[in-house]
Amino acid sequence: MEKKSEKITWAETFRIHLRAAGDLGKYCPGLFPSVIFHALFSALSPYLPLYLSARIINELAGLRRPEVLWHLVLVTLGGTALLALITGVLLRWKEAMTALFEDRKDRIYMDKFLSMDFADVDRVETHDLFSQIRQNEQWTGWGLERLLSCFSDFLRGMFGIFGAIALTVSLFTLPVPDAGGRFTVLNHPAFLLIFAAALVIATGLGPICRNKASEYWVRSAEESRFGNRIFGVFGFLAADQSRAMDFRMYDQHDIARYYMTTMNRAFGVKGTLAKMAAGPMGLWFALGSCLSAALIGMVYVFVCLKAWAGAFGVGSVTQYVGAVTTLSSSAALVLEAMGNLKNNTPFLQTCYEFLDIPNTMYQGSLTTEKRSDRQYQVEFRDVSFRYPGASDWSLRHVNIQFKVGSRLAVVGENGSGKTTFIKLLCRLYDPQEGQILLNGIDIRKYDYRDYMGIFSVVFQDFQLLSQSLGSNVAGSSEYDRERAVKALEDAGFGERLGSMPHGLDTCLYRQLEPDGVEVSGGEAQKIAIARALYKDAPFIILDEPTAALDPIAEAEIYEKFNEISGDRTAIYISHRLSSCKFCDEIVVFHNGQMIQQGTHEQLLGDACGKYHELWNAQAKYYARQS
Repeated sequence: MEKKSEKITWAETFRIHLRAAGDLGKYCPGLFPSVIFHALFSALSPYLPLYLSARIINELAGLRRPEVLWHLVLVTLGGTALLALITGVLLRWKEAMTALFEDRKDRIYMDKFLSMDFADVDRVETHDLFSQIRQNEQWTGWGLERLLSCFSDFLRGMFGIFGAIALTVSLFTLPVPDAGGRFTVLNHPAFLLIFAAALVIATGLGPICRNKASEYWVRSAEESRFGNRIFGVFGFLAADQSRAMDFRMYDQHDIARYYMTTMNRAFGVKGTLAKMAAGPMGLWFALGSCLSAALIGMVYVFVCLKAWAGAFGVGSVTQYVGAVTTLSSSAALVLEAMGNLKNNTPFLQTCYEFLDIPNTMYQGSLTTEKRSDRQYQVEFRDVSFRYPGASDWSLRHVNIQFKVGSRLAVVGENGSGKTTFIKLLCRLYDPQEGQILLNGIDIRKYDYRDYMGIFSVVFQDFQLLSQSLGSNVAGSSEYDRERAVKALEDAGFGERLGSMPHGLDTCLYRQLEPDGVEVSGGEAQKIAIARALYKDAPFIILDEPTAALDPIAEAEIYEKFNEISGDRTAIYISHRLSSCKFCDEIVVFHNGQMIQQGTHEQLLGDACGKYHELWNAQAKYYARQS
């Protein structure tokens, strides 16, 4: 929940917004210059026609000299047209930069995700924090997006103040002539001070009232964010293709309706925000509007009285009324922008709570030796690990040494620690105890990206993109087509590739292309395996990617994969044992510990061992292979 804005100092407000401006400036260099120049011309452009119109009216009410009138009209038309053209060009520039900003703003968060330790990416708390940022943006644009509007409003207000002062000074310096009679009291310094003080107070109180009203938006942030989350989850379920069958079979629309109408009261007429709008928030807004209206009336009275008394011509009434009211509205804009900055601070703090998540994993500096013989030796030495925040160990005292170029099967029941073992091997996590060594060196000393490059992994929850088949295999839009075809053929996808309408250029799925091809689960698994083969890393790992298949089909895929692994070190993770018979070595995990190690025959011969127990429990599935 965001801190209340009244507890935030102005020093905090300026510090965090300056930091955000610096970050946005790095991602979108032209953004703030475009806002500055557009604010300057849009704020000052009304003053030229205002000033010249007053001169024209005074001339018409006075001497009516044609040559002077023609000159003033031409200057007015030409100057106004030129300013409109410049302002239009600058507006176009600003809009282009703003559109770019929307993309670059998101890139800030995506770059953070990509640079973040996987341990933090894997945490629910991290994604919940990012979800809060998204909900704040979608709600009313709080966060980085609000900075841009506040900056623009502040500049327009400041430039407007400077222009208005230039046209307003003479309102106070031009005296009422003695012929004005009792109206000469308007010349008295005390009267001018009283009017100026009233102007300042009315100008300041209006924005203060509106800022007080805006604070209620901040107070309702948590409830509104929750309402947006409910809407995002349940509002579009009927259009979700993956849920269509369950939605109809189990009448899940009743659940969705319940959450949308009963649980989500954030934006309803009985919600907290609606009650505040009908109560204090609405009153503060109304009071601010009343003060602004009173200010305009006061300005009209003062200016008209001085004009009536002969201090200036009737044309100047337009100039002074326009200038003073613009001065007031510009000052109000500055004050409102300041108030919005303060209200926006807790939302920016949420942004930087995410962006400041520290990377604690040591990245290393040693280069992984590029060996043509793929002679990489990996050893787990008394490795123990538990996930952040967990009390139980996921792995405990694991010791194993991989034989280069061998086939290793890692088996065990669900939750035994198999996938955790692979995450540590690939250095997605670091162990709390023990060491993992590559060629005798702690893997933490190797350059992180360089070390990960020696592994190709097909995870059990692998993902393919709605891109071309070739791009999915290569992980790039530019790739070696012959190599991609070879990888697909080796993965058993060759026949299906021949039926693809555009070969490697066929788009998978239909999110982007209406003629995209929907592949089956088994076909997707073969593409994922081809992707691992295309990378051609010395270690290749299958982490239960075929768990959705029946045991016989799974065994066929593993046997095919065994043929094409070549001189790579292959590791197979499975809670089913159909893939183990052809492996050089098998390790058995149970409750986070490695309890057995040996060949299929050795482990099967241990009648009291876990492997023997698992094999016999699943034996009915392997009758075809016996």
